[in-house]
Amino acid sequence: MKDILLNYAAYNVWANARIAEVLRKLPEEKLDAPTGCSFGSLRNTVYHMWGAESLWYQRLHLVENAVSPVMGFEGTFEEASRHWQEQSAKLLEWVKQVTPVRLQHVVAYYNTRKQYGKLAVIEILMQVFNHATYHRGQLVTMLRQAGVSKIPGTDYSEFISNKKI
Repeated sequence: MKDILLNYAAYNVWANARIAEVLRKLPEEKLDAPTGCSFGSLRNTVYHMWGAESLWYQRLHLVENAVSPVMGFEGTFEEASRHWQEQSAKLLEWVKQVTPVRLQHVVAYYNTRKQYGKLAVIEILMQVFNHATYHRGQLVTMLRQAGVSKIPGTDYSEFISNKKI
């Protein structure tokens, strides 16, 4: 199981980096243009992804009052994108170190709506990776709507075919 999680963590880093590379080339007006998607714009979707991954990472570290790094963030999109990539890399490093016993540990937490929840570490990791894949798909659609035609593939099969862990 750990090998699968390690692959997904590495895939998450790889796929996020491929999308971020395209996004960083866009002008501010395209990043902020209304899209009608879940978070309203490309920028807001990336910020949501970064924030969600950070919150789950904090929960894995048993931080009682996890706080999204997006709250109060006033930096540039380039900085946010870098922080998002760093967060994904930190999660990969954490997965490399996690023990099989720790994967079964149950983490209690409060979500952003102050609702209580409990998930095993392995379930949290699958949530993080699936959540990111879902929103990367949204980003691809929004990029196409913004007129971007050169969007790299982010399929897991492409990652595995070219894997260099």
